[in-house]
Amino acid sequence: MEEALELNDYLPYSMAAEGEGSYLQFLWSAFQSNYEQGRYEFASLAFHLLYMSFVSFSIWQIRLARPEAFHMAMVGFRAEDEGKITECDSPFKFYEKLKESQIFRFLKLIGCNNEQVGEFAKFVKRRNKIAHPTGTVFFNDQQAIDDEIADMMREVRNIEDHMQPVISELYRRFLTESAQAEELQYGTFAEELSANFIHKAYMSMADLRHCSTFDVATLGDHPGQDVMTGLHAEVAALAQIEDELEGA
Repeated sequence: MEEALELNDYLPYSMAAEGEGSYLQFLWSAFQSNYEQGRYEFASLAFHLLYMSFVSFSIWQIRLARPEAFHMAMVGFRAEDEGKITECDSPFKFYEKLKESQIFRFLKLIGCNNEQVGEFAKFVKRRNKIAHPTGTVFFNDQQAIDDEIADMMREVRNIEDHMQPVISELYRRFLTESAQAEELQYGTFAEELSANFIHKAYMSMADLRHCSTFDVATLGDHPGQDVMTGLHAEVAALAQIEDELEGA
């Protein structure tokens, strides 16, 4: 259970759409209640949906950071589907036009090879085995689901490691564009960070911790140093608060 809860670190820190946040809370509740009651088959289904949500958030971030490469990765898709995928206003809508196994192809844009993509996608095949009436129970005991969760979390960390350059690109862009604006869109640095970065890019605490290590001095030739410093201070404060809470 403890390793499963680590996934929360890789899901959005907060979300603008109340329905999306409620959906993730529902999945966590379904996972925990079924796990605690020994209904491991159903717990695994809920955890799989959380895992696929994490993947969709990563693909969303890739689309934001590298739109041209993202578009090129859709070679072979119908033109109608390309447009709808490009114009999706939520990561959850990717699945309206993509099969679950297809979405992993976009991870090649962050340097993942075919073997790695296959490892990320293998859980879809496993899930499909238990999502149909087969007359057998795949997860018969706690050890079985714990092993599956450990396997999935290993791939979550692998994807997150590959995503760090993308997160850095998005953060650099957020800082420079915010600094170049005549004034902040929102009243405070905290509100600006929340609305125009965390919510817009579905940033997780793991993402924000990576952003907190960003060297703002590398942007010394950009205007608006006070704005960038203020925004970065908010990110660092969030990361520190969460670290302290986890250590308590």
